[in-house]
Amino acid sequence: MSSPFDPRRITPGPRELEDRVIAITGASDGIGRAVALAAARHGARVILLGRNQRKLEAVLAEIRSVEAAPEATVAVLDLANALASDYDRLAAAVLERFGRLDGLLHNAGDLGTLSPIEHYDVPTWCRVLHVNVTAAFALTQVLLPALKRSADGSILFTASGVGRRGKAYWGAYAISKFALEGLSQVLAQELEGITQIRVNTLNPGKARTRMRRQAYPAEDLESLPLPEQLTSPYLALLGPASRGVTGGG
Repeated sequence: MSSPFDPRRITPGPRELEDRVIAITGASDGIGRAVALAAARHGARVILLGRNQRKLEAVLAEIRSVEAAPEATVAVLDLANALASDYDRLAAAVLERFGRLDGLLHNAGDLGTLSPIEHYDVPTWCRVLHVNVTAAFALTQVLLPALKRSADGSILFTASGVGRRGKAYWGAYAISKFALEGLSQVLAQELEGITQIRVNTLNPGKARTRMRRQAYPAEDLESLPLPEQLTSPYLALLGPASRGVTGGG
């Protein structure tokens, strides 16, 4: 019996993502930025999604400074406030410019607050669930036609340990990550066998990010790995190494 696929055991080749078109949410910072840069270095044409145009353009400039990096583009989308028309425009633009989409990484997230459920602020709860779950659903839905045009499409959600085993005080963030696990499993079953799209989740573990500092202000952040050190499993799940692997996490 073969062992389960483990993306952490994969070392991406120099052109692992050659000619693939990959959209990444939360691409302006942290793991999203790191994966975007790594994907470009490995041959992908990257669509940088986020709410801060200045930060996205800084990442775009970094990509353009990489020797022989393919074209990349910025698409400003505020997941907390975007309207249906904003999603529709993005989907139309992707098809018009690229003709297809080979990968979609849902990495953007809102931590909210760490608080007991009894005292959790309701508007914050609604915002976190909207950004982390509803917006991911809506973006996936409008981009599915472009993903179906790929010969080897991949949808990937950044997961969290608190979304696989509940942890006190993590409130809406933990609940949203549980919901993403469910969304990925339902979607994987719906698409398997009738499309070339696979759907998976990936928990990157601890990382030296702004969100990590927000969640653990007393932690020695310098002791944690940089986001750049955690990109290989993402590339494996967005690229040909994971072909046929779906519904996992």
